[in-house]
Amino acid sequence: MDENLKFILYFLIGGSILALVAYLGSKDRGVMASFLTGAPIMTLLSVIAIYFESGNKCASDYLTGLLYLTPAWIIFLTIMLYLMANMKIIPSLIAGTIIYMIIATLTITLKSIYS
Repeated sequence: MDENLKFILYFLIGGSILALVAYLGSKDRGVMASFLTGAPIMTLLSVIAIYFESGNKCASDYLTGLLYLTPAWIIFLTIMLYLMANMKIIPSLIAGTIIYMIIATLTITLKSIYS
């Protein structure tokens, strides 16, 4: 498959999932929308794409990275739930993302130090 066509296909698949999530979320079907993003659909598609692009080691490294960053993701979700109850969406997203980036950066740094 042509290299450019492959990345256009990845973009269309990812964009379609994002559009479906936004649609379901806007129709008061938040649990279904979160199922699409929280279920391993995107992870499976990502692992398959990485595997076919670069092989088993890169796909395994990707999955390992997801495991390392899961605590940061859970903290991000918890912070977002709290902040959105007390602030508007944009400040909540900015604060949650900054906190996630700090925790993720610390996690990656510590992993590289102790590996």
